[in-house]
Amino acid sequence: MPAHQVVVIGAGPGGYVAAIRAAQLGLDVACVEKEQALGGTCLRVGCIPSKALLEASERFYAAKEGKLVGVKLGEVQLDLAAMMAHKDKVVKANTDGIDFLFKKNKVTRYLGHGRIVGPNRVVVEGPEGTTELETTYIIVATGSKVAMLPGVEVDYQTIVTSDQAIAFDRVPQSLVVIGGGVIGLELGSVWHRLGAKVTVLEYLPRILGGMDGELSKTAERIFKKQGLDIRTGMKVTRGYVKDGKGVVEVETGETFVAEKVLLAASRIPNTDGLGLESVGISLERGRIPINAHWQTQVPNIYAIGDVVAGPMLAHKAEEEGVAVAEYIATGYGHVDYGSIPNVVYTHPEIASVGKSEEELKAEGVPYKKGSFPFSANGRARAINDTEGFVKVLAHAETDRVLGVHIIGPHAGDLIAEAAVAMAFKASAEDIGRASHAHPTLAEAVKEAALAAWDRPLHI
Repeated sequence: MPAHQVVVIGAGPGGYVAAIRAAQLGLDVACVEKEQALGGTCLRVGCIPSKALLEASERFYAAKEGKLVGVKLGEVQLDLAAMMAHKDKVVKANTDGIDFLFKKNKVTRYLGHGRIVGPNRVVVEGPEGTTELETTYIIVATGSKVAMLPGVEVDYQTIVTSDQAIAFDRVPQSLVVIGGGVIGLELGSVWHRLGAKVTVLEYLPRILGGMDGELSKTAERIFKKQGLDIRTGMKVTRGYVKDGKGVVEVETGETFVAEKVLLAASRIPNTDGLGLESVGISLERGRIPINAHWQTQVPNIYAIGDVVAGPMLAHKAEEEGVAVAEYIATGYGHVDYGSIPNVVYTHPEIASVGKSEEELKAEGVPYKKGSFPFSANGRARAINDTEGFVKVLAHAETDRVLGVHIIGPHAGDLIAEAAVAMAFKASAEDIGRASHAHPTLAEAVKEAALAAWDRPLHI
């Protein structure tokens, strides 16, 4: 029977990072993954392929709509096959990279479905048979899957999930997206740019329900201006295929018919067939309960990422993977959950870290707000991308930064400065007094911080 000190079940961002970090710390590590390609949903059919399509479609749209300054083009034609081939190439480079890192760090990989059969036993059911592993520690990192919606009949051809929506072989004339969250808006943007008529149906009163209200309202206004048909307060009751079309019925009595329907309402933890019940681990609201050290009800079995509480974000899972590996090896591991950013890769990009205004009000925390528009930023003007703003929320008494919210060009990159600042408990004055290169988009972050602390200089 093969024996390892640590067996990780799942090779997504949380699992593969946990495996690599544990190996770096001198432990004998194995990782069990049922898919041939490593990297989990994120690298194979989620974050990475969707971002490849978002970037490519944005460039196509800019060329087609004549938004390239100083450039005259003839007829702009879409080569969807080439775009998809680029996406697949990007995915393969990333998944192959994980395979290389496993070999470099001497992580043993097992192909198959991992199932816990005892506190120190994992059975791998693979294409070449069954292997039982003995281990001191187990880390569950099996991620999440698409949540089905009652009444919506997904056939994976006309009514699809994100897995199929990143691989259409032609642009649908029309697309109804069920869900106005990150996945729905990103993939809706891709197919809208490529020529589909896109309608987004969101159950909540606004899109991006978990983000700062001012941010989501601004985003909705911009997306509608771009041509997305966004309907909020829409409770979907049925979804089915009729005469080769997708039909979506909502509680108000309206019916939407489209060539394709994308179900992107939510995701749920992927805990099927893990054998948790065999060792006495019971779920709470579908997730694996853990303590402050990511330990389950069985102390030597840990769980991280989408199967535990918290936002379903790849980088959150990665941080937990590192922390768990370090806790097992050294007795100490830490994640600063208050400084984990969230990004929507639409255009403009949307990014947040820390508390929203709604959360601060609900918690009774006194705060002050500073905002700065990209329309007043020299670099944003130079690249002809001036929609949006940066908002900094700081404690009214201590000036400590409590949240930063950005909608605008390269928001996903700009939010990193805010995350680092919050991790080091910076004040708005700290950010405002730090020198920022000119001309850069990051100056908008500085100016918003100055606005929260005292007053901005350039507006």
